[in-house]
Amino acid sequence: MLKTARTLLVALAVLLTVGCGEEPYDLILQNGLVLDGTGSEAVQADVGVRGDRIAAVGDLAGAAAGEVLDVEGLHVSPGFIDLHSHAGGNLSDPELSPARALVAQGITTAVINPDGGGPVDLAAQREGLLRDGLGVNVIQLVPHASVRSEVMGGSFDREPTDEEMDEMRRLVRVGMEEGAFGLSTGLFYTPGDFATTQEIVELAQVVAEFNGVHSSHIRDEADYSVGVVNAVQEIIDISRESGVAGIVSHIKALGPNVWGASEEIVARIAAAREEGVEVWADQYPYDASATGLTAALVPAWARDGGGEELRRRMEEPETAERIREGISENLARRGGADRIMFRGTGELAGRTLADLAEERGTDGVDAAFQLIRANEAPGIISFNMHEDDIHRLMRQPWTLTSTDGGLPVFGEGTTHPRAYGAFPRKIRKYVREEGVLDLPQAIRTMTGASAQAFRVEGRGVIEPGAYADITVFDLERVHDPADYLDPHQYGEGMVHVLVNGTFTIRDEAFTDALPGLVLRLGDP
Repeated sequence: MLKTARTLLVALAVLLTVGCGEEPYDLILQNGLVLDGTGSEAVQADVGVRGDRIAAVGDLAGAAAGEVLDVEGLHVSPGFIDLHSHAGGNLSDPELSPARALVAQGITTAVINPDGGGPVDLAAQREGLLRDGLGVNVIQLVPHASVRSEVMGGSFDREPTDEEMDEMRRLVRVGMEEGAFGLSTGLFYTPGDFATTQEIVELAQVVAEFNGVHSSHIRDEADYSVGVVNAVQEIIDISRESGVAGIVSHIKALGPNVWGASEEIVARIAAAREEGVEVWADQYPYDASATGLTAALVPAWARDGGGEELRRRMEEPETAERIREGISENLARRGGADRIMFRGTGELAGRTLADLAEERGTDGVDAAFQLIRANEAPGIISFNMHEDDIHRLMRQPWTLTSTDGGLPVFGEGTTHPRAYGAFPRKIRKYVREEGVLDLPQAIRTMTGASAQAFRVEGRGVIEPGAYADITVFDLERVHDPADYLDPHQYGEGMVHVLVNGTFTIRDEAFTDALPGLVLRLGDP
């Protein structure tokens, strides 16, 4: 139940920093319903901002301020943290309205270089990100696949030599010294799928020295190889052996063959945490995933060596037949050709693989084979999840929130709507409409718990001394109009958003401010 303002004054007395002779606040957000990011119920309070920090929380009536903004009836929460974003490649591009797809969701910090991808040189990436300004804060990860490729070249289907392993350790250490928050792996994708568990353990041990994290697109989200339960167990084992905190990225049970596996996944992670092994997960709130057609359907052995090698194999009759068999099995895992929708630009965008097969007078396997062999394989949206699994995973206290979205050119082509709507969708659909989570717990998965998992100091909470990353939203108007056929629609209901004390949304309109920073692990 919502506390009264009088009760709040007692409960938050230790937080108040207002006193005689103190400097005025730059901004007071007055009379909002404050969700502090810990999972506690909303309380009516004022939030005073001075510079880039929250200076006070409580009854600030009569306090001097450069501006007092009445937010009565609106919820005031920490700025949302996107734990898995593919926006790093163009986040600072001034032609793409930097970060607006994120900011409109209430996001103030994004974790980039996921799934093992991104540049090895994080210093150069940081410089590029800051060159034209950022609309959100950015957290970098060291990308394992990029490190592995740089050290081992195009020969992936083997273990590294001792010298190569030493060089990979060195590059991971350099990235951590540059301020990365941890290591990202894509154990489903080439070349990460050829890495052994022990290889990841040894690199994670370097990360553990810095108290960083290991965020992983696990080896199997369905039953492609080891199975989703064993793939989750691999992350647990890596965390146990290396001492690093593990994050199961965009956790799911992908495809009809493994629907219901969430029950065992929950049991495994809960048991590990009870044992003291720190394991978390992030999740985007949709029943469809997005990846590339080749990654989704072509067996890993056939992808070794890259695209040219794959297409060469597809021209060899016996090998091509093996590849077709693999495509057939993997298409069945994803529920069939009518559950695969093409994304991106061009004439295929928005159509299904089944549509294309019918048009060409063939089946889904052959249509996919033709596209891949012709080097025309697009990105796909794959409708493969069951709501029961989504709900069960979402309810866990260790499941956090992410978009897994890129930063598309607004209005160009089709893309997964999660890039525009993941955070508002979770509030609208799974809190307000379906009650899978209550609002304080949902906000915790977007803020305080996310900061805890990723070791982000001074963010994810509304309390004095924390950075003034703040999202003010109208609960009843939070909405995610983006859908699969018309994804280029910004999230709605975020009335004000501040990044480091500066408005990036003011009165539901974007500002031109770019106050974001590239954060470094361990910075206060």
